[in-house]
Amino acid sequence: MTEHRFSYCLNTATLSRQELDVGREIQLAAAAGYQGIEVWMRSLDHYLDQGGRLADLRQLAIDNDIRIENAIGFAPWIVDDNGIRAAGLEQAERDMEILSQIGCQRIAAPPAGAADGPHIDLDVVAARFAELLNRGRAYGVTPQLEIWGSSANLHDLSQVLYVAAKTGRPSVKILIDIYHLHRGGSDINSLDVIDGSALKIVHVNDYPTGTSPQDLTDADRVYPGDGDGPISDIVKRLDAKQANIVLSLELFDPSLWKRDPLDVAKTGLQKMKDSVESAIGER
Repeated sequence: MTEHRFSYCLNTATLSRQELDVGREIQLAAAAGYQGIEVWMRSLDHYLDQGGRLADLRQLAIDNDIRIENAIGFAPWIVDDNGIRAAGLEQAERDMEILSQIGCQRIAAPPAGAADGPHIDLDVVAARFAELLNRGRAYGVTPQLEIWGSSANLHDLSQVLYVAAKTGRPSVKILIDIYHLHRGGSDINSLDVIDGSALKIVHVNDYPTGTSPQDLTDADRVYPGDGDGPISDIVKRLDAKQANIVLSLELFDPSLWKRDPLDVAKTGLQKMKDSVESAIGER
């Protein structure tokens, strides 16, 4: 087996509409052989609404030897509307307080609420993201600036890199997604300028190239290797960073939601491993 510094993670969007609570998702990820999991804040909120205890959830992850690597939230921290943004920052702070209690040290920070415009000046975005980072420091949780290829803002990797640099924080983290890189027209060569310390999570998926990027939707994401994306090229570039990077399977394929969730998770893990072996096996 080829040596590398990747670990494998399950983003629970892949199991959407399976009616699994977050505890069951953790157990399933462990049973499938993953090392980590990305949970969604809406699942955590539902767990709490049903009377679940965060301490129990943290212990469940420990007992199953699963790291809660990241959380997916949609607090509108980026928007121009001062009232909505203030509420978004409060929402993000609440989310991060919850995550601190289950041992999760990262949360996605996509341009939620700004997908349809207007275009926001990148210097302004950087200032707003810096404020979000400040909120997270109190809880030991790091927001990761996430690219959204379909958004009017932060759809290109160059924009994300500019904002990350403009914050002036040497420990800033970004979150990339193979589908979103293609959807937003990012130049894959831009991956080479990212220091490995800035990249902790990569959402892994594939897509058909017979459809124009602008016409692709989340539902077009498929298992790595089942599409036509440059998976091997991306894996090689990530491997060259010699950094501990989490590869997280994130799919929104409705056909998978009708299948046995354990089989879906196992198949995805094997396809990620196969993609890594294929890409770096001959280096």
